[in-house]
Amino acid sequence: GDEAGAWFRGDVAGVLAARHLDADWVVTPVSSNTALEKSGWFDATRRTRIGSPYVIEGMAEAAAAGGRRVVGFEANGGFMTWQDLQYEDRTLTALPTRDATIVILSLLLAARAGGLRLSELRQTLPPRFTASDRLKDFPAELGRERLAALRAEGAPAIEALFPELGPVREVDETDGLRVTFARGDIVHLRPSGNAPELRCYNEAATERRASELNARCLAVLERWR
Repeated sequence: GDEAGAWFRGDVAGVLAARHLDADWVVTPVSSNTALEKSGWFDATRRTRIGSPYVIEGMAEAAAAGGRRVVGFEANGGFMTWQDLQYEDRTLTALPTRDATIVILSLLLAARAGGLRLSELRQTLPPRFTASDRLKDFPAELGRERLAALRAEGAPAIEALFPELGPVREVDETDGLRVTFARGDIVHLRPSGNAPELRCYNEAATERRASELNARCLAVLERWR
């Protein structure tokens, strides 16, 4: 947390840690905050399905494609490095399994180097905020059926389901159904892989908007039962 007690989400802390470690390629699940790309800090980014095995696979692919300082992170705060990284006069040995200490140290060192408080360090990122929740006791098979029908019907059906969000700009099917609307709001629907739940991830330009959007989406999805 920062000096005011506000917690860093893992996908925000991951971007800041990657920058401090001078990463050139960054790999993260499709559900992570798009401040990663909007920051413009990295040579390339790669999005994967949710889960550390997919991130690790993506890191291997990034290294094979020419990435020299490849890192990955998840929204839960786990951070991974693919190669040994030179940091000042020391070597950070590659650790392609989830770690949290490197994130904490990177944020503290980045804040000190920039003469910033942790809250000010967070503000160096583009203003993108995420919220997530889930519907419990929602069979995964039912969730897959609902999403398959929505995919088949396309943008008109999505816009009818969420009329206040306006036109659909982009649909990503990497893991579930992640929809970016023309105004910048994001709705990502995904059946859980290990529990009878339907998960909903949202992103918006303000924290309040992301939270409100998540509550609104869950209310709409309740009608899918």
